[in-house]
Amino acid sequence: MKKVWILTLLCLSLTACSLASSGDEQEAKEDAPASSQKEAEKNASEKEDHTSSGEGKEQAPTDQKKDSPSAKTEKDKVLEDGTVEVGDPDSLQVVVNKNRKLPGDYVPEDLTVPNVPFYFQEDHPKKQMREEAARALEELFEAAEEDGIELVAASGYRSYERQKRIYERNVEVYGKEETDTFSAQPGTSEHQTGLAMDVTSAQVAFKLEQSFGKTTEGEWLAEHAHEYGFIIRYREGAKDITGYMYEPWHLRYVGKEVSSDVHAQAVTLEEFFGLYPSAE
Repeated sequence: MKKVWILTLLCLSLTACSLASSGDEQEAKEDAPASSQKEAEKNASEKEDHTSSGEGKEQAPTDQKKDSPSAKTEKDKVLEDGTVEVGDPDSLQVVVNKNRKLPGDYVPEDLTVPNVPFYFQEDHPKKQMREEAARALEELFEAAEEDGIELVAASGYRSYERQKRIYERNVEVYGKEETDTFSAQPGTSEHQTGLAMDVTSAQVAFKLEQSFGKTTEGEWLAEHAHEYGFIIRYREGAKDITGYMYEPWHLRYVGKEVSSDVHAQAVTLEEFFGLYPSAE
């Protein structure tokens, strides 16, 4: 955007070079929540985080009112394993979690790259978001910059196949029990919707870690993200509801009306729509 972004990108490029390895290993490290890493952090294989929620392409422009739970689930299909395949994956407010899956072949049709700074320079699908979410992210970053807040984007869209590779590698490194606290099984990742973006800052060395929530950038997001249609998807202390640990870096686009209501009520998306993951 402005000069400060250019300087930030130069610094980020150097940081990325020092952190990166190659191929999927590099991708996993870029997206890994540092707060979850143990000894395996020293290995080439690093973990990457999960997904959840969002709905409303056909039925909901940014400020459309939310659906009732019955309207939101009327197209859903219960699978043999008891999980649910969402019937309207294009919705801006689709709720995806450990019990609500996207179709394996689902790819958003309107993916684009938002004009915001990333901590890496190369072209990559994870720079993408759906069109409306990308434009809203640009507005959020511009507002942050005006307030002296320097945010950096880290990871957006993630395909079913890429999530599968990441999840399987994390299980090999960390075991299934730990992996399931931070990494989504393929089809259950919110990143596949194209409505999520992980963000970070220089204060945490461009990592994805829970201490980001205590930085000026993390605090600004918690206070202002809803003004631009985003929520902090994985709230602190809500693991029993969302299925995942606290992630102050994970932004999810739902549209301004829903984001404002979720923020005002201080609830998760599951609580807001009455759609909870099943007990494991």
